[in-house]
Amino acid sequence: MKLHLARNTKLLIAEDQVLAKSHMHYALEQLGFKNMDYVDRPSHALSALQEHNYDAVICSYNLRSEQGGYFLLEQLNDSHSLPLTSAFIFTSADTSADVVHAIIELQPDEFIAKPFSVNELDRRLSRVLARKKALKNIYAFMDRQDYEKALAEVEFFLLQPEHAEHFPLAMKIKGDLFIITERYQEAVAFFESIINVQDFSWAKMGIAKSLLALNEFDDAEREIIQLAMRPDSALEAYDLLAKLQIKQSAFDDALECTSLACSISPQNITRHQLAINLARITHDYESQFNSAKKVVRYAKHSIHDKPDIYLTAARAGVDFAMTSEPEHVNNIVKQTKEYLRQLKKAHPKAVLNDELTVIDARLHYLKDDTAKAQMLLSDFHTDHAQHHSTEALLDRAKALHEVGMKKESVTILDAISSRQDKGGDELDLMTTYLKQEKAEKEAISLSPKVLNNTAVAQYKRGNLEQSYTTFSQAFRVMPKNPSIALNYLQAIVRARKANAPMLPDTLSAIKKCRETLESAALSEEQYSRYENVKTILNNE
Repeated sequence: MKLHLARNTKLLIAEDQVLAKSHMHYALEQLGFKNMDYVDRPSHALSALQEHNYDAVICSYNLRSEQGGYFLLEQLNDSHSLPLTSAFIFTSADTSADVVHAIIELQPDEFIAKPFSVNELDRRLSRVLARKKALKNIYAFMDRQDYEKALAEVEFFLLQPEHAEHFPLAMKIKGDLFIITERYQEAVAFFESIINVQDFSWAKMGIAKSLLALNEFDDAEREIIQLAMRPDSALEAYDLLAKLQIKQSAFDDALECTSLACSISPQNITRHQLAINLARITHDYESQFNSAKKVVRYAKHSIHDKPDIYLTAARAGVDFAMTSEPEHVNNIVKQTKEYLRQLKKAHPKAVLNDELTVIDARLHYLKDDTAKAQMLLSDFHTDHAQHHSTEALLDRAKALHEVGMKKESVTILDAISSRQDKGGDELDLMTTYLKQEKAEKEAISLSPKVLNNTAVAQYKRGNLEQSYTTFSQAFRVMPKNPSIALNYLQAIVRARKANAPMLPDTLSAIKKCRETLESAALSEEQYSRYENVKTILNNE
């Protein structure tokens, strides 16, 4: 470590373990650092950063309060409170895959595994501080969002041979600036010129992002799939592939990719929230509930810990219970009520009477107390819609439809739709979901809870055409339910034999039913029935 660099550097150290703090202090003093502040909680670090300018923050990922170091860097990134000219360095004794992926996603400037030697700290810290000093002017323009001047500064930087060791990072920044300024054709050409010299993953990722922005989907997909095969870029590739699939309205595929990414790095709340939205569109109620539960689990004591995450979990639980087999409903309802209890404990002052009343009404409906549910939902007028969130209104629309108040439900959905940005884009999942909900609520009068039972009763009475239509509606809103898929498939076979009128998308429906059944864990009775149906279909 160059002595003048150490003495001119102001450090903030976030560490709450006495021995680790003592070792860090000793090592930094050995390297010549004199200007050091110490904190032991993320909130104290945030306060210190508001009051002082630091050249670098060295933070323990394993802080034992407030979600630890992850919370600190997440909040700094979210609020843009740490300038690019300052460095952020994580230290951690835990080097498990989950932790490493979580750290990589937050993109600190360096990660140092504990325990470390003075020489190791010297090497890593010297490299980071030298890099920040060399690129200071570029970062300063980027902090001010003056990207054209930042580009000009990068070009100037790349003409100075004394900075050669930092050229790869400077070139990456240049490519990123092309993307930020939406100069995608230039970005593709630039990244390709880099790859012709050296096969950097970041350059291939830049090409994929640019091609995706240009809507060149086939070429983008080819690049992304190659990146998904590389350990250092797989996580980002899954995210990018999900974005491509959303643009193409392949929501099931997008959910699969997002779920894979969630399993690799489970602390990313934003990705779990994307999974919730995709699961809603694909009617995957179990995945929706599981993702909502993970948001609550990983968001506790973080910037994401707000009343809405508990409401989302409770609503997802009701949705799942409404579409599940009777033997599973009680357990799902029990979990749902637990999230309502956690909400009241975590946010006792939150005013959520209307939202909780709607959830209570839906829970009463699940217990077959429709009259009580209707009574709880009666005290509302669409003129009040402007005072409620989109999610609160959506839940009310579902509840009204479930208790047979279809007209009122659709009126609320119309009120929500009028709020949405009419321009929209292909990644606006809320607009997609609203259109889907409105179309389904207008076309289908019965609730998910009633649809299957009604269809079965019609089927047993020999009302083939009615049961076939009702099963098709049930499968439309519950396509992941194997019982409904099997019943619908049997209704199709029987209706065909009786030469009953068939819906135009029957072949597509057969394929989707079989996909659901092939991926489900069937009981012996279900398996036997499915084998019989398959034999008939194959013979036809």
